[in-house]
Amino acid sequence: MTVTAVRRSGLAERRLTAVVLAAAAAAWGLTVNRMAGMDAGPGTALGGVGWFATSWLVMMAAMMLPAAAPMVVAYGRRAVGADTTGAFAAAYLLTWLAAGLVGYAAIEAVRSLNLGFLGWGSGGRYAAGGVIAFAGLYQLTAAKAGCLRRCRDRRSFMHEHWQPGRVGALRMGLAHGGYCIGCSWALMATLFALGVMSLTWMAMIAVLIAAERLLDRRARLVVAVVLVALGAWVALAPGEVPALTVPGSQPMHEMQRG
Repeated sequence: MTVTAVRRSGLAERRLTAVVLAAAAAAWGLTVNRMAGMDAGPGTALGGVGWFATSWLVMMAAMMLPAAAPMVVAYGRRAVGADTTGAFAAAYLLTWLAAGLVGYAAIEAVRSLNLGFLGWGSGGRYAAGGVIAFAGLYQLTAAKAGCLRRCRDRRSFMHEHWQPGRVGALRMGLAHGGYCIGCSWALMATLFALGVMSLTWMAMIAVLIAAERLLDRRARLVVAVVLVALGAWVALAPGEVPALTVPGSQPMHEMQRG
């Protein structure tokens, strides 16, 4: 490859990175507007399935695209045409939409059981703290390490999963999304435990996801310690946790978003 070709390739990669980050920034703007006035505490009502699906998809674009940018750029480096790169990114986000709908169904199923002991004044704060601490412990598992390795290793992913064309791009995006769900599903569960409508906690979880994807592998261990400590803090002294909107003592199924 000539020097000129290398320079053009580098310029194209920088442009694609800028496009991905601009899309994430736009999604953050939409999320801020969409979440204005919402109940930011744990157990907030999730709204109708259509409203939730749209909001969740925009949230995932805001939170996950920065961490996924290196893989999107790696795909774009090899692919021919912006349409296939867009298909790869869209399929990646669709996997997160599917994961969000599974979470929605699970939470609504629990809410329908009218379990009064999940009121914040009873066992709710311990349940929330337990979910957060579990996410920290999951960081130390082989499943987490394996999925994180596949999310980080762009060269191996491209070698193992490469398929040409738009259909191939969709399949590759779904595959990469699947690995990233395996890597980060517990962190997303933490977001529900802290307040899925909270912009502050969204930003924190997004930073943790990006840190373990983009920094040294030891970042995974740091995230584990942070989550276990945060889980204990939420369970034992929720009123002292900065940015945590402590709900009332009503059961989770009665809590409404603002």
